[in-house]
Amino acid sequence: MSSSAQFEPGHVPDDVTPDAGWVETGAEWLCGLALLVMIVLIGTEAIMRNVFGSSMQIVDEVCGYLLIAVTFLSMSVSEAHRSFHRVELFLSRVSRSARQKLMIAFDFVSLAACMVLTWQLTRLAMNSWRSEDVAPTPLQTPLWLPQVAMGLGTLFLCVALLRTLRARFRMLRRTAP
Repeated sequence: MSSSAQFEPGHVPDDVTPDAGWVETGAEWLCGLALLVMIVLIGTEAIMRNVFGSSMQIVDEVCGYLLIAVTFLSMSVSEAHRSFHRVELFLSRVSRSARQKLMIAFDFVSLAACMVLTWQLTRLAMNSWRSEDVAPTPLQTPLWLPQVAMGLGTLFLCVALLRTLRARFRMLRRTAP
């Protein structure tokens, strides 16, 4: 590879792309299921409003909870498929070994933040469970339900980050002199 090709703008290939594990595959299936339920609910609501002039009155609330679940559960899937945004301007100018070391440091910081977030979201869901908090809506959904999805999503992201770190360390050992 010529030195000019190394600095060309464009996508920096990621040296580590671990296969999605059962956690990420399960999360992806749950996200797909949640999206299908949202489509059915929104379609049914549209038909009921336009054809029958009535409403189920719960679609906004349920779809909001499902959107929260999709948002948090899809984070581990994004990590497993290396789909998160990165600033590649700097990464394209360093060696493969330095890039791995920088990404390991970034993944460690991300894992630490994700672990704290998982802990706090778990505490939030447990407090809602104990206090029996419900949404102030006609459906009166227990608030711990969407909060559990948030905690599970960040826990799944921790698992995906651990898998990525393990793969990065393996790659770093292979490229070390």
